[in-house]
Amino acid sequence: MHLTAPASPIEFDVPAWLQDCLHTRRLQPDPIAPETSKTDADLVCRAFEFAYELHRGQYRASGEPYIMHPVAVAGLLRDLGGGSAMIAAGFLHDVVEDTNVTAEELGELFGKEVQLLVEGVTKLSKFNFSSKTERQAENFRRMFLAMAQDIRVIVVKLADRLHNMRTLEHLPDAKRRQIALETREIFAPLANRLGIGRFKWELEDLTFKYLEPESYRQIQELVAEKRIDRETGLAQIVDSLKLRLEQAKIACADISGRPKHLYGIYQKMKRQQKDYNEIYDVAAIRLIVSANDECYRTLAVVHDMFRPIPGRFKDYIGLPKPNRYQSLHTVVIGNTGRPLEIQIRTLEMHQIAEYGIAAHWKYKEAGSSSNNTHLTTADEKFTWLRQLLDWQSDLKDAQEYLENIKDDLFDGDVYVFTPQGDVVSLSRGATAVDFAYRIHTEVGNHCAGVRVNERMTTLDTPLKNGDIVEIITQKNSRPSLDWLNFVVTPGARNRIRQWYKRSNREENIARGRELLERELGKNGFEALLKSVPMQATAERCNYHSVEDLLAALGYGEVTLNLTLNRLREAVKAQQPLAKLSDSLSASSQELPLLPTGPKLLPLQPPSKAPIIGVEGLLHHIAGCCTPVPGEAIIGVVTRSSRGISIHRHGCPNVEAIPGDRLVPVKWNTTDQDQGRPQTYPVDIQIQVIDRVGVLKDILSRLTDNNINVRNAQVRTYPAQTAIIDLGIDIRDHEQLERTFSQIRKLSDVLNLRRLSQVED
Repeated sequence: MHLTAPASPIEFDVPAWLQDCLHTRRLQPDPIAPETSKTDADLVCRAFEFAYELHRGQYRASGEPYIMHPVAVAGLLRDLGGGSAMIAAGFLHDVVEDTNVTAEELGELFGKEVQLLVEGVTKLSKFNFSSKTERQAENFRRMFLAMAQDIRVIVVKLADRLHNMRTLEHLPDAKRRQIALETREIFAPLANRLGIGRFKWELEDLTFKYLEPESYRQIQELVAEKRIDRETGLAQIVDSLKLRLEQAKIACADISGRPKHLYGIYQKMKRQQKDYNEIYDVAAIRLIVSANDECYRTLAVVHDMFRPIPGRFKDYIGLPKPNRYQSLHTVVIGNTGRPLEIQIRTLEMHQIAEYGIAAHWKYKEAGSSSNNTHLTTADEKFTWLRQLLDWQSDLKDAQEYLENIKDDLFDGDVYVFTPQGDVVSLSRGATAVDFAYRIHTEVGNHCAGVRVNERMTTLDTPLKNGDIVEIITQKNSRPSLDWLNFVVTPGARNRIRQWYKRSNREENIARGRELLERELGKNGFEALLKSVPMQATAERCNYHSVEDLLAALGYGEVTLNLTLNRLREAVKAQQPLAKLSDSLSASSQELPLLPTGPKLLPLQPPSKAPIIGVEGLLHHIAGCCTPVPGEAIIGVVTRSSRGISIHRHGCPNVEAIPGDRLVPVKWNTTDQDQGRPQTYPVDIQIQVIDRVGVLKDILSRLTDNNINVRNAQVRTYPAQTAIIDLGIDIRDHEQLERTFSQIRKLSDVLNLRRLSQVED
């Protein structure tokens, strides 16, 4: 692999900054990050030329050359003040996905730093997942992990998404809505979390345009109609403010009026239930001064000129937002008698408000270690990202994971203090339990009481801005199920649920052992659990020990089929255990392994009967174990007039039956008789954390799998887990296992088992 300059004239309009870079091999200084000009401009040029050649002949849905997209992304990153490695990653971010070049080859040509950035933003197009939801959840898991390695990854991803949103009109309507919804729920909040206001506002307006086109058009027209009157009024106020600030000898770098973005106006109309004509502060005046103390002096001038509205002043300088946004906000009555918002900040605060993290790039890109781009525990700016990483591995259900990250990405609205004076940002309505888990998991698990402003109060009391919160812990205290009724933060909810799952660990291990033993048989099972292949299987499934794997198998974090497949792979890798490997391979043909017992007779050729081996004989499905197609079965000649009873292998009621009463049978997989029953009854019992909606979540999983519910019974107990008994109709073993796996992934599900009974 080698680099070459474009072999033919470039077929599109190259931005001026890139033209200059290509001609001079030098980057012009950027107003936000002047040090950009000192970085390796040659790296940027080589990245463009490489991407241009690889994307030659590729076109976007709009018909434009594909290279225009990476050029636009690189330009957005340059505008944010990104250095050469970051701009190069903008040019190359689609190369690994859309061409035959590997990430390793990129590393050889452009350096490890560029390689890691490109790998971080590459989509998961080569992975196979069971659903779009699972694909999306896994994509976000990897994205947040990459962000923890280097926060620039998400900035490149945001630039990529912003340009895609700008050109979204060329895609089909369904695809537009899907991308716009994901952008509104994930990427716009991410831009806000990183403080990149210019990205956030544009992303929100673009999603508004595609998700609610009629409302967007109406707001756009209303804003345009009032623009001249609004600008005239703002100009008069700006002139008055300039004069008064000069008299007060306050140097003001800039005074300007700015309209609020369209989605912000629309949200305000919805929130306040008002028409556009009733929303007065659709524009704001921004004053930029030179120092923090001048912000407060300017505020005094503003309040002297105009009457402030009580309760509408916010000091984000003394108490910055979690994304580091700082400014003074006040709402006053303007010259026209209508409310007017005024924002006061320094130039540095303004850059942070516009560019967020990009306003303070501290990465020395050329030839430096990337360690300083890693997320450290001391970096308070990214506390929210650490929290996402802390609990995301606890959630295996894709839908629940997506719902939690959507909740967690939005700004906290309540600021409270620890007794030491540290500020903690929480979501609106958060309680002392949310606060305790935000401090540390163990503080939450052992929380026994709380003092708010030095007064004892209940744990479910919502906290208010400025509260000083002191958590009282006791060694023997434990989480209460009642807490799930009032906590509001995803982190607290998941920690409480995980505690209850861990408290049922022994039961889950026993359940996992039972599942595995039923499939592999009892012979040599204990030795297998202690074997090297079993430990390797646990590690392949991302668990430290075999016990951890059994526990996960017991409550559904990992499926039985996956465990067996990994075990077979581990056995084959162990040559001394070839005999065991053969045994496992044989079991894959008809799981579980048949128990030792009487010699089984050859089965008859396939017929149209649902069960082969009892053709023409009176028989019935045993109510004790309710076998379904796909499970190994055995017939038992009953002493009553009910003929032959069909049981699952391993059914306790069969163990004591003499061999002369056993009949070899199996399901007829070739049966085409439409008259036979299509479903089979199965009774299950689910132990859950009691909360509103848990039964609905379980029933929705059953509905998704087209499973009929014959009966349902729910038993609840104060401050304890609830028991749900369900009678369902199942087509086959595969459907049953798939459904069980989906239900066990719900965080509130502690245990799930099939019910059995002693047969008459």
